[in-house]
Amino acid sequence: MTENAITAANVEELIAKNISERFSNDHEVLKLSQHFRREGYVKLPGLVSEEIFAAVADETHRLIDAHQKRIDIRLKETGDSPRYMSTVGQKAIATDGSLIPAVYESPALKGFLSRLAKEEVLDCPWDEEKYIITRQHQKGDTHGWHWGDFGFTVIWLIEAPSLEFGGMLQAIPHTDWNKDDPRVEEYLQEHPIRSYGHAKGDLYFLRSDTTLHRTVPLNADKTRIILNTCWASNADLSKTATHETMNAMFD
Repeated sequence: MTENAITAANVEELIAKNISERFSNDHEVLKLSQHFRREGYVKLPGLVSEEIFAAVADETHRLIDAHQKRIDIRLKETGDSPRYMSTVGQKAIATDGSLIPAVYESPALKGFLSRLAKEEVLDCPWDEEKYIITRQHQKGDTHGWHWGDFGFTVIWLIEAPSLEFGGMLQAIPHTDWNKDDPRVEEYLQEHPIRSYGHAKGDLYFLRSDTTLHRTVPLNADKTRIILNTCWASNADLSKTATHETMNAMFD
């Protein structure tokens, strides 16, 4: 192991140092917070150092090679929208990973996300949604229109195709998920759809429970890999959540 290796033991110190240096300007942080609260989304360049991102990417690729499961399903709870991808669930990451769980637990990271959200960002009360991995690589692969069961998500773009091949995020903020009557098509007709392109190395923060979102289907055999890390709001802790879509997608 080299002197500068990123490990579960030192990742919190490195995350805290990076955030304090990169986001020292309170006005810049306020602008990011306002964008997040207005749009349900904000891109976060420099949230972690390039070295931490590379180490997390290495662990993600290793976990995919060992644990990925292919799914090709549609889910009625989100208007029969498709899930065409390969997945690695939280249990496999917690058992066979070390860096991803350590990053997830970072107090410095949660503290900074709380500044952006203007409310406390808390550990997800349901372990199996804390962190998951998805891989899209075949023409037509997509994570169709959906919401998250909990309030906050940070997406790490481990791999991303050029925008002409699809894979962009599309989102409609300030929507509500009724699993018995999702009304996805109604939202698509009545509200503007925001589209966001991303490249390998990007991270973004999403208000996942009230932002209807999807990835544009791939139009060629290109690869899009994300690490999805999920946290809860205080309101999430007092509501009864069910997990039909996550149970269908992950072991």
